[in-house]
Amino acid sequence: MDAPDQMIPGLRLSGDFSYNERPLFSDLALELPARSWTCLLGSSGIGKSTLLRLIAGLETGGSFSGSISASDSLPVDGRVAYMAQSDLLLPWLTVRQNVSLGASLRREPQDHAKIDYLIRRVGLEEYISNKPGELSGGMRQRCALARTLMEDTSLVLLDEPFSALDPATRRQMQALASSTLQDRTVLLVTHDLAEALRLGSRIYAMTQGRLKQFNLPASRSIRELDDPATMDIQSRIFSVLNS
Repeated sequence: MDAPDQMIPGLRLSGDFSYNERPLFSDLALELPARSWTCLLGSSGIGKSTLLRLIAGLETGGSFSGSISASDSLPVDGRVAYMAQSDLLLPWLTVRQNVSLGASLRREPQDHAKIDYLIRRVGLEEYISNKPGELSGGMRQRCALARTLMEDTSLVLLDEPFSALDPATRRQMQALASSTLQDRTVLLVTHDLAEALRLGSRIYAMTQGRLKQFNLPASRSIRELDDPATMDIQSRIFSVLNS
């Protein structure tokens, strides 16, 4: 069942950030519309992961001056699920235990049906009792994705969640994430422009501490890349990223 609109807010981050007294971005404004996917593109080291960590309330090693607020004026803290670039699986837990880790830490009842469903959808049902050291890098990333999709939060932050996957599996996991999170407010960091075009409703290209915004046609499913409007936006984004 879809959550009421007021339970799924948009989000705004604005301000300045510096690392070792070196500005990473200044007077930056990032808007995440409610119930849609926003994608963030840019070269390595430009500050994309830092933005995710700021929203998640995690340590960044730098200094932030600004504000992070939800459109419903309620606190952001406690309403964010975050998937980092590294899988962060606990090595002493099995696949099933890692996927259900959030509920375990919060001492909440386990949704066994959802756990089993997600493990099956990410293709790890045969490895449900295996520990991370027995899995490949792609398997570990799929396990981390399932763990993130288990979290019933309004805001979801994904940092290169499909980067370790082969092309066919990547498309399958994109489809799973898109359908599972279609009514959540999602920020996806990726280096893959095609991925951003397929999944995003809004794309930001980040260059030299600045954001250039591109809005895509509305879509309730993964977008086809041969759509003329999509192809036009793709060429404009390329121009910004390569300038």
